[in-house]
Amino acid sequence: MSKQRVFVLLLSLSVVCFSILIGYLDSIKSQHYIFDPEQLHKLAQRALLANGHLKNIDGKLIPVPQENANSTRPVIDYIVAELRKTIDPRFLTNEEEWIFNNAGGAMGAMFIIHASFTEYLIIFGTPLGTEGHTGLHTADDYFHILHGEQWAFSAGALEKEIYQVGSVHFLPKGTSKQFKMHKGCWALEYARGWIPPMMPFGLADTLTSTLDVKTFYHTIRISGREMIRNLVQGKI
Repeated sequence: MSKQRVFVLLLSLSVVCFSILIGYLDSIKSQHYIFDPEQLHKLAQRALLANGHLKNIDGKLIPVPQENANSTRPVIDYIVAELRKTIDPRFLTNEEEWIFNNAGGAMGAMFIIHASFTEYLIIFGTPLGTEGHTGLHTADDYFHILHGEQWAFSAGALEKEIYQVGSVHFLPKGTSKQFKMHKGCWALEYARGWIPPMMPFGLADTLTSTLDVKTFYHTIRISGREMIRNLVQGKI
């Protein structure tokens, strides 16, 4: 057998083995989820109700306008405190580390509550407003609005989607939109699926535009630290 045929055979076997491995991992990833989208949505709404950002009128939750984005601070604290009661603290970050994030042309700041190979949970936003491309991802994304509004639209739509305080913008994996965080907006963002393939989108603007090496370093440091720490503890 020629060397060329051996190479082709080995390459084919490698592709088959890799495909089987990916298929197996994809089939079991749901067993390792520790967050539930519906429960996170209810938690966000409870935090907003408890801090006067929502009011219940005849069973309907109505946003209460907030003049100062700093009023969102107690909402964030409420969410994190409640998560520490219901989620094993080993899987949550130990401190609040804020970093900039530039992705898809949009810019904001975030702090990571949880990061693993199959899930991430962050607080993300900006008091200034921003817009860009959502990206095309290998994970479902749930964007729970805590302050302000998010606007979005899909190609072909003539009207914008509007997501207000207390609502959630669901972006299924494999889909993309243009979005705008109108004026100022803060959100609890949860993604579930394969997270590592999302990393290039989250870092590309830093490498090709901002050249903010400090932010790049801290993004890799914190994300990598949490993913590895959770993997060591058995959380994929």
